[in-house]
Amino acid sequence: MRTATHRAAVPLRRVLLLVVLAASASLIGPALPVVAAPEPRATATPPPSGTVTWTVQPATPDGPDGRISLRHTLDPGETVEEHVALTNFSDREATFVVYAGDGVVGDSGDFDVPPGDGSRQDAGAWVELGQPEGAERLDDGRLQLTLGPSSTVTIPVTVSVPADATPGDHPAGVVAELVGGGSEVRLAARVGTRLHLRVTGQIDAAVVADDVDARWQPSWNPFAPGTVRVRYVVRNAGDVRLGARSTVHLAGPGGVGSAEAVTEIREVLPDRSAVVETTLSAWPLVRADGGIDVTPLVVGEDVVEVALERTSVSVTVWTPPWSQLVLVLVVVSGAVLVRWLHRRSARRVQAQVDAALAAAGVPREPSDVVP
Repeated sequence: MRTATHRAAVPLRRVLLLVVLAASASLIGPALPVVAAPEPRATATPPPSGTVTWTVQPATPDGPDGRISLRHTLDPGETVEEHVALTNFSDREATFVVYAGDGVVGDSGDFDVPPGDGSRQDAGAWVELGQPEGAERLDDGRLQLTLGPSSTVTIPVTVSVPADATPGDHPAGVVAELVGGGSEVRLAARVGTRLHLRVTGQIDAAVVADDVDARWQPSWNPFAPGTVRVRYVVRNAGDVRLGARSTVHLAGPGGVGSAEAVTEIREVLPDRSAVVETTLSAWPLVRADGGIDVTPLVVGEDVVEVALERTSVSVTVWTPPWSQLVLVLVVVSGAVLVRWLHRRSARRVQAQVDAALAAAGVPREPSDVVP
């Protein structure tokens, strides 16, 4: 997610995933988020027997080429040929289903490719996978292939940008999902490589804060500050992916009791948003005013050739001093009660004195009357 000072499966890139299987286990079931793991060289130590270890990474026709992702800037209507390499590092045979889909950033802040046909609404639909020898084309267009131990297959990838594609970033990914036969469900896992596709043209780059909700939570200790809980959405209002640094700042009347909280968001895709929740300490000064400043940040190796400007939205929250009012009420009530008890006691004593004087036949002077 996000790293907040007072921060989100794992990036889809050249990856390696270890999945420990029982010798008789089969792998099938609902697909999980695309999981990224260390570089393939991390498998220098052979995995335990029964482990399936595999990766999907950018390649040339001759095999993996060391790139982290597939990155292209294309004109509308342009086509580019690429390759990905699927490698089974295991000491056992394994079957995979390979497909392309639109890229998203999940609630955790990590890149993913959702499973199913619904994930091919944008750039995922621009990607066509070639059929290497031994692969089977399924009815839904996905590839299914079985790799022997310690073997690699190179899969052609064709990206065809529609002539009416809008300028900006269109994320996608190519995923390999480990599958298997049998009736026992153990685990379904996917790994993949990311496609950074940018369509040329005039672009905008902006992130803004929307749907701000600030709530006051008083402390029932009258000598301690309360808490303002702020929830808002950071929305990418431009055409390219951006990170963001958002700062919430509040202060009471005259700038008294100022506080701020900073949150960093690693990546927000175009026309997408990320939810931020943060808290600030605040004294109950009846009202606190401030705002949320959102500064766009360039992600990774991206190049953004337009000006990145900070945006702001105002925030106001009422901070009534409930605990302090209760304290004042208790103190005042106590003082009134003490005075009332004192006067009642004085009247009782005076009545006793008057009774004693009357019994003794001593007349009472007006000045002796207790008010």
